[in-house]
Amino acid sequence: MFNIDLHVHSRFFHGHETAAQLFDPLGFRMVARMADYRDLDAIAVTNHDYHRPFRGGAVPAVPGIEISTTKGHVLVVGPDPPTRLEPGTLTPAETVELAHDRDCAAIIAHPYRNSTVRDVDAEFDAIEVNGKHPRTEEWVRALADRHDLPLVGGSDTHYPVEVGRAYTRVDADELTPESVVDAIRDGRVDARVRYETADQFVRRAYRRIHREKDNLHRPDEESPGVGEPPTAEGE
Repeated sequence: MFNIDLHVHSRFFHGHETAAQLFDPLGFRMVARMADYRDLDAIAVTNHDYHRPFRGGAVPAVPGIEISTTKGHVLVVGPDPPTRLEPGTLTPAETVELAHDRDCAAIIAHPYRNSTVRDVDAEFDAIEVNGKHPRTEEWVRALADRHDLPLVGGSDTHYPVEVGRAYTRVDADELTPESVVDAIRDGRVDARVRYETADQFVRRAYRRIHREKDNLHRPDEESPGVGEPPTAEGE
């Protein structure tokens, strides 16, 4: 059994592309160190619309990418995620097909924040309980039940203090990208959420930001689902 945060970003900001790419290795080492501190066995590094390999951290990195589809964000995690994609160029169904062609799992990310991916009829492998707003967990569980999909947990980390506030218990004999994908597809996963003081403090800050941007939605509300990569403040 392994504890894995399936939604972590190595950069703490968006924009300034060259500087951000230079920062990525340091960012990875910082979030990996925090993951180790919080007793995680691995993190999936899922940067917006690009993937690069990371090694040498306190915990290993599972390859991944967060794809900005035409309807919202989808996490693609596994041995061979795409290297780079233009935001908003793939539909959710095309993203799922791409993920499966590359032996990766396709996961609906934060289904009630700036997304209508949850309404798409596609062969997703799981739905995420997002660490930024776990109060939506009841809605997400109901959504997962309707679609007969397993739940996974991801912190949606952009700063080290956020690592592990939501994570996934993965039932596997070994820790490899392939075994993680197999466990997700087989439903041998369990979403977990932490409610420690620091986690709750950061969530309150994000809640204010998301309310100001009006991109959180209840199950019976319409969401724009534009799929644009969020700014650091909005994410």
